[in-house]
Amino acid sequence: MAGVLTGFGIIAFVILVGYVAGRFGVGGPAAPYVLNRIAFFITNPALLFVTLAHADLTVVFSTQLLVAAIAAVGSAGLFLVLSRLFFRRPAAETTIGALGAGYVNANNIGLPVAVYVLGSASFVAPVLLLQLIVFAPIALTVLDVTSRGTVSVWSIVTQPARNPMIIASVLGILVDVSGIRLPDAVYQPFELIGGAAVPLVLMAFGMSLHGSRPLQAGRGRAEIVSAVALKSVGMPLIAFLAARLVFGLEGHALFAAVALAALPTAQNVYNFAARYERGVPVARDIVLLTTLFAVPALLLIAALLA
Repeated sequence: MAGVLTGFGIIAFVILVGYVAGRFGVGGPAAPYVLNRIAFFITNPALLFVTLAHADLTVVFSTQLLVAAIAAVGSAGLFLVLSRLFFRRPAAETTIGALGAGYVNANNIGLPVAVYVLGSASFVAPVLLLQLIVFAPIALTVLDVTSRGTVSVWSIVTQPARNPMIIASVLGILVDVSGIRLPDAVYQPFELIGGAAVPLVLMAFGMSLHGSRPLQAGRGRAEIVSAVALKSVGMPLIAFLAARLVFGLEGHALFAAVALAALPTAQNVYNFAARYERGVPVARDIVLLTTLFAVPALLLIAALLA
C-alpha cells in the first residue's frame, strides 16, 4: 500500500507542477497543446515500443483485455439506456456521452498509473489497442453518419495505422514474438526518449486544469453527471464483478483490472466532439470531472485491493 501511495504522490506532484506552470503562463498558452503532441507522436510511442518488446505477452493479452472490454461496453451501454429513457438527445451527442462513460484515458493518465502504481506500462497496452482499433472506429463511424450524412470508410479503417502509439505497440509486439534480440544500443535511445513520456503528459494535464469551469447552466448537466457517475463508479464496479466472479482474478491482477477501469475519460472524447462540433461542452466537462474524481477513486481501489 505504501508503494501505491508513493506512486500516486509522484503523479499528483507532477500534475501540480504543471498546474503552477499553467497558472504563471510558463511556455505560453499553447504549452499544453505542444507537450501533448510531443508526447503523442514521440515519447509515448517510444515508451510503448520498449515496454512491449520486453514484455511477457501472456500477461499483456490475457483476461485483462476481456475485462476491459466488458467494463467499457457495460458502462457505455448503461449510458445509452439512460439517454434513451431520460435525455433523448440526438445520436451524435448520445455517442459522445457514451464514450465519456466508457472510453478511458489509457495514454495521458493510464501510462503514469501503469508505470508508478501497477509496476509496468504493459498493463495499459491492451486497453489502448482495444480502444483505438475497435471502439474509436465504431464511434467515428456513428459520428460521421449522423453529423455529415456520409462516412469515409477508408479514413476509419486506416485510422489505427496512422496512430503512432498503435504503430509502436505493434512493432514492440512483433519484436517480442519474433524472438529477435536487438542490441542494447538500439533500445537505449528509445528508453531515453520514453523516459520523458510520463512527466510530459502529466505536466500538460496539470496545465490544462487552470481556468476550467465545469457544469455551467444549460450544457447538459444531467448527461454529464450520469456519464461521470458511470465512469468513476459504475465502470470500476463492472470490472471488479467481471474480473472476480467471471474470470476468477485476484491479487495484483484484480487490482490492475479495476484500477484501469477507474481511469478518467480520455481526452480523445473531447477531440471527437470538437472535430464534429457535437456535444463539446458535455465532453469537456466529463473529461475534467472524471479526471478529478479518478484520484480518490484509485486511492480507494488501492486501499481495498492493492
